[in-house]
Amino acid sequence: MNSATLDKLQQISEQNLLDIEEAKKTGTRVIGFYCLYSPVELAEAAAAITLPLCGTRNDPISAAEEVLPRNLCPLIKSSYGFAATDTCPFFRLSDIIVADTTCDGKKKMFELLSQYKPVHVMQLPQNQDSETALPFWLTEVKRLKTVIEKETGNRITDEKLTAAIRLMNRERRAFKALMDLAKKRPSPISGMEMLTVKHKTGFFADRKARIDVLEVIVAEILQDAPETGSPTGENRPRILLTGVPVGLGSEKVVRLIEESGGDVVCFENCGGYKKVQPVEENQYPLLAIAKRYLSIPCSVMSPNDGRTALLDELIREFSVDGVVDLTWHACHTYNIESHTIGAFVHDQLGLPFLHLETDYSTSDTEQLRVRLEAFFELML
Repeated sequence: MNSATLDKLQQISEQNLLDIEEAKKTGTRVIGFYCLYSPVELAEAAAAITLPLCGTRNDPISAAEEVLPRNLCPLIKSSYGFAATDTCPFFRLSDIIVADTTCDGKKKMFELLSQYKPVHVMQLPQNQDSETALPFWLTEVKRLKTVIEKETGNRITDEKLTAAIRLMNRERRAFKALMDLAKKRPSPISGMEMLTVKHKTGFFADRKARIDVLEVIVAEILQDAPETGSPTGENRPRILLTGVPVGLGSEKVVRLIEESGGDVVCFENCGGYKKVQPVEENQYPLLAIAKRYLSIPCSVMSPNDGRTALLDELIREFSVDGVVDLTWHACHTYNIESHTIGAFVHDQLGLPFLHLETDYSTSDTEQLRVRLEAFFELML
């Protein structure tokens, strides 16, 4: 991926903050979302700007620890810390926050977060049963629809929802096309480059503009691929990263994998392939939305068979040589589920597997590097 493309993306992302501020002056509402389970189609259908808000930086964590326990997930502390220190412009620009109960730590943190912004919490079922969980979740989706209509002053019709579903599906196809570039062997895009593009395009005020930028970037990379080859080398282990969400600021393990001799060719996590499953376009829109979001294979679900099914598919499609499972400290569901994932990857698929537990700080960088280098040596 050439530097001109990265420079252009940086310029667009900086301009985007100004675009959001201008849109707010004209009355456009901004809705912040904290998790992949919250259906953004409802906000899109109400002509609102949507922003992802999960904290991915270490800087605000010390301020968060004045209120939150130190032995808490860094994602939760970072998210709260940004609000408490007023250092995230996207949180500041949000008129209302939409969150959901993906873990105990988050749902209690959202109670504290409500002192800074109005917060609407969706009560997420803990399984994906179509007879019990789906009707409950559909009720939650309808409840969110009412909240967003009240917040924006715009009625969400079935026609608007259908149009929003189609637009979001187009965006999912664009994100998938970006990630699918790494199916090529060698990959024409590094894991860090992919993470950078996904992160910087996540805050666009105009969703159609975001899609256009993604499609242009994919076309440029495909055009340059025969000349540039792999950005990191042809004979390096191809690594699938699974587990917790990763963004710029919390990319430590991605960077270390690629510095230590591997290529991250696939992100199975919330910022990766978990987010590109489309919504069915030929069903009653609210039901289609509820089905799609409830099917996301997060470790909060019990059982979570969808995660192993997705991993099996991605490992084969990306010609993966090994799997690294990343867990943040105190993320109990992903930490416990790692045992199941390790048994599936190593025992059933016969691939090398490494589980890493860490936080956003740099204190364990060299320890992680040693473990990764040893992991790659075993794969040679």
